[in-house]
Formats: sequence, C-alpha cells, structure tokens
Amino acid sequence: MMRLAPVERGLGAVACLAGLLGVAASAAAAHIAGADSLKVAAQFLLFHAPAILALTGLGAAGLVRPTLARLAGGLIAVGLCLFCGDLALRALAGQALFPMAAPSGGFALMGGWLVGIVALVVPARS
Repeated sequence: MMRLAPVERGLGAVACLAGLLGVAASAAAAHIAGADSLKVAAQFLLFHAPAILALTGLGAAGLVRPTLARLAGGLIAVGLCLFCGDLALRALAGQALFPMAAPSGGFALMGGWLVGIVALVVPARS
C-alpha cells in the first residue's frame, strides 16, 4: 500500500479546493450579469485541479520524479491562486489582487505545465 507524503496530501487538498471553488465560481457567474472573468476563473480552476491530482499521483507512485511532480503541481497551484484570485476579486469586488497578479499567475501556470513536461520526459530514478 502506497502512503502519501505530507506534500502530496497538501497538493491533493489544494487540487480538491480548486475543484470546489471552480464549481462555486461557475454557480456565482451564472447569477451575475457580465461576470465573464469569473467564468474564466472557474474554468481555469476546474481544468487545472485534475492536473494537480495527476501530477501528485504520478510523483507519489514513483512513475515520474517526485520532486519535479511536486514543483509542477506547486507552480500550477500558485498560478491558480494568483490568476483566478485576481479575476475573481475583480469580478466580485471590483478591485485587483495586486498589480500584475493575473499575468504572474499565468506565467506560473505555464511554468507548472513546462515542469510537468520535464517530469514526464526525464525518466524517474529506479
């Protein structure tokens, strides 16, 4: 039986939280006129939650390098916080998280996907 390390448990919990928030944001966006940015945030949360779970599982199972899987999942999680947090705050409160939060989050998301590629291409150590 495989046991998850605290890092994998944390990333898994963040992924599930992203899914929960994605559903909540989708529901809220359905009731707010002109909440296009909230819809985008919801989509990003829902699209990336399974990716974090997959990276976490692959790393924990030793199918990819765990350090790279953790880094990729962490970058995606940080990217979601910044990108989706900024879009949601703009839609719901009319203000930005901080200057350049969304673009910084976007770059973190892209970095996470890039590290995910490396994690899958570079063979795991035996």
